Amino acid sequence: MKISLRSSRHGFAVIIALVAVAVLSILAGALAMFMKVENQLAQNGNDDEKLLWVGRAGVERACWILANEPSGPTSLKQIWAGGAGEDAETNSPIMGISLDGFPVGDGSVSLKLIEQESKINVNGADSQLLHQILTTMGADAGVISVVSDSIQDWIDSDDATRPAGAESDYYQGLTPPYYAKNAPIDDIEELQLIKGITPHMFNGGPAPDANAPFQHHKLGFGNAPGQEPDYAFGLRDVLTPYSNGKINVNTADANVLTCIPGVDATAAQNIIGFRSSEGDVNSAPGSSPGVIQNLNQLTTLIPDPLGQQQISRYCTVSGSTYEVHATAQVGTSQREFVAVAFRLGNTVQIFSFHPK
Repeated sequence: MKISLRSSRHGFAVIIALVAVAVLSILAGALAMFMKVENQLAQNGNDDEKLLWVGRAGVERACWILANEPSGPTSLKQIWAGGAGEDAETNSPIMGISLDGFPVGDGSVSLKLIEQESKINVNGADSQLLHQILTTMGADAGVISVVSDSIQDWIDSDDATRPAGAESDYYQGLTPPYYAKNAPIDDIEELQLIKGITPHMFNGGPAPDANAPFQHHKLGFGNAPGQEPDYAFGLRDVLTPYSNGKINVNTADANVLTCIPGVDATAAQNIIGFRSSEGDVNSAPGSSPGVIQNLNQLTTLIPDPLGQQQISRYCTVSGSTYEVHATAQVGTSQREFVAVAFRLGNTVQIFSFHPK
């Protein structure tokens, strides 16, 4: 049998051509994918910039709403809190304003405002208040003094250690080592750096037990050695580093109210029940129903004289510090931004602004 050299060369050329076509197809596909990724990255970068400005615009809108709120007691019935509005807001520029889906350029923004006076200022909490918080949340007696003293040691400016607390010499022995701040807390997450405070205590909820066959059930009473208790709430739920130092009885939830010495669960529910009612018929003319105008109104809601005394010591009926959550939306992209704003009369200043 005789094979033609010319036919062999033609066959080889065809193979080379097919390989070249395949390689070029792969390169073309890779280039197309690269361009698609680059375009998406460019689009994401453009969206990120838009989201930033939409989020910032949302915070400015929140400041405008706060600046137009009438002076006096602040409550969850007001527009800044998503309420229907009080009598004093009826003729204000913010009446009928929605916190959701406000259009900004190519996007929109939704707002949620949390008054920080609805919580307890950790930087101003004394030993009595810290002990009450830890007792109410269900902390073991053995750790209450440790956590209370350690929080105060972390915040104060000196290096003197309280009996159960900790200063830099303790934290330097940890891995990795770090120093006690000896200054006010700026971010509530700092609590997790403090001696005695575990992530579970910070977050609250049922005690985790990795060895339990049924994770959502706890048999028997009490806690096994080394096992944390079930916390009714977490420290992050009731503490804040920003506020005027007083607790607003118009906005605090039941957990915060029961952390006030002398205020039990019944008294807390009395306060919340009053806030959701039509109010006291003997309230001052022009006042909004169900809004506590002054602390003297609580004498009938808190029968314990100690509770009445502590309410006067720790509480107020208005707030001035707000954590603003602005959720920006541009196309399919979404991002949440958080700001802290301070209100003084009709002037509102932004203290911080950052993506969550």
